[in-house]
Amino acid sequence: MTAIDPVTLAVLGGRLEQIADEMDATLYRSAFNPIIAEARDACHGLYHAETGDTLVQGTKGLPIFVGAMAFAVKSVIDLVAKRGGLAPGDTFLFNDPYDGGTHLNDFRLVRPVFRGGRLFCWLASVGHWLDIGGNVPGGYNPKATECFQEGVRFPPVKLITAGAMNQDVLDILAANTRVPLSNWGDLNGQLNALDLGERRFHALLDEYGDATVTAAFDAFSDRAEALMRAALRSLPDGTYTFEDFLDNDGIKDERLVIALDLTIRDGTMVLDFSRSSPPPQGPINISRATTVAACYVALKHVFVEVPANAGCLRPIDFVIPDTTLLGAKAPKPVAGYTETILRLIGVVFGALAQADPARATAGPFGTINALSIAGHRADGSRWVMFSFFGGGLGGNPQSDGLNHANNPISTATIPPLEILEAAYPVKFTQWALRPDSAGPGAHRGGFGAVYEIEVLSDAQVSLLGERGKVAPFGVVGGGPAALNLFHWQTDDGERSPPMVSKVTDVTIRAGQRVRLETPGGGGWGDPAARDPDRVARDVRFGLLAPAAALAQYGVVVDADGRIAAGGLPGGPAGRDQREGEAA
Repeated sequence: MTAIDPVTLAVLGGRLEQIADEMDATLYRSAFNPIIAEARDACHGLYHAETGDTLVQGTKGLPIFVGAMAFAVKSVIDLVAKRGGLAPGDTFLFNDPYDGGTHLNDFRLVRPVFRGGRLFCWLASVGHWLDIGGNVPGGYNPKATECFQEGVRFPPVKLITAGAMNQDVLDILAANTRVPLSNWGDLNGQLNALDLGERRFHALLDEYGDATVTAAFDAFSDRAEALMRAALRSLPDGTYTFEDFLDNDGIKDERLVIALDLTIRDGTMVLDFSRSSPPPQGPINISRATTVAACYVALKHVFVEVPANAGCLRPIDFVIPDTTLLGAKAPKPVAGYTETILRLIGVVFGALAQADPARATAGPFGTINALSIAGHRADGSRWVMFSFFGGGLGGNPQSDGLNHANNPISTATIPPLEILEAAYPVKFTQWALRPDSAGPGAHRGGFGAVYEIEVLSDAQVSLLGERGKVAPFGVVGGGPAALNLFHWQTDDGERSPPMVSKVTDVTIRAGQRVRLETPGGGGWGDPAARDPDRVARDVRFGLLAPAAALAQYGVVVDADGRIAAGGLPGGPAGRDQREGEAA
């Protein structure tokens, strides 16, 4: 192995990360679809030539994609081993959620990098395309019972062979979407990102040499493994269990369990999900690859000092039976995979909180609220607005949870209302923090949000969300947050989903509105230990009602946000009022 000094290793780490960042930026600036261009629902990385393991990821791409892409690249490696014929300039395209994918909207492009006639590594790009067919515009079909109702499914196919584009594949792609121009723009953005990444990587190899960069890859992975083992050894050995629930699968109104038995022993970890619910009919199943990727994201949130590459997973074993909804096989529907991985991340947080309360993080709001609104413009052309929405993150040992944040599956941003209003015939009539939605605690959760959208032309609406029945949890004595709510206007008044967080086949007329009220995050620590001045500040800001300040924290605050005389926890006014309400 080529020896490499620490300074060169640090420089190469920054240079390689910059290549992935530039690839991300190229796609964000060229994509047609706001979910990529604004929300940054995409990522890029470099992967091992033989195993597909993650070598390098950028700082802007979605971590959940980076974790799953290792399985996607391995599926291409296996295909090439079976069929042969790999050449410089080849590019594979696919969206198969059971073979290294997530759900059908997420299209992956994988390209080999050759040096001196030898495969050196792989470059990969993934982005969320706006619409890929299926029963529901945007792909999030809450009533799907098989993947064929969610859209078109592509196994790995050669989009480009030795530099020549396969027009047949392009024609099939264009024929299976309501918005072919949008998908065409996103595809070209991904291809441009791969082109740039390949140029930048060859320049780096020319400068430092193939052997030095290979040694750096090995060193990065070894360092990640060593740091993860050290982090695990800092925790007490034992088995820690945690469970959380999904509202339903969209078909049958029964909750489903995500159960984790987490065992730590001498610098290793086993994540056993055997007690989780079996695969349901509806679209909240996920594949094994997606489950492993979600755990990767959760562990990176907890062990922030560990570098993000495949080495950090070497000390970890996964038990994910295919008899559970976390190891689903085709053709089980998977459109709502985001809801399930959010619950997965939460149970990892919950189990680790038992092992080390000092690292405990309360449950985040835990739903992307995948909302699709679609219709026809005056000229007859189709429009499809898909977006996801924010909520509160959980309280933690250092601080309150973030208000109106994105979920911990990603570094994506919530699309700005100005962009959505410019692209589609909609108008946002409310975009605000949701009062009284945060879980109480010494460090409370973040507050959720209220979004109200008026359509300017007749439209069809569907929602695939969660947290309508089971609230985001608190830890170390903290309380749960508010539940998710969704309503839409009809000629006869407001309606809400029978399945609480999932609905489709809703038609609204121009001038009518839909409204989302998203959950906050769970609280951390005993609410009685919260600084009363911080409670009063939340009341002054309109985030907490005086009655809630009393009920949750035992602090008497007047309507102006001032603590009443004797109104601190245990004081006469606080005690008298609490006893009066109890009576």
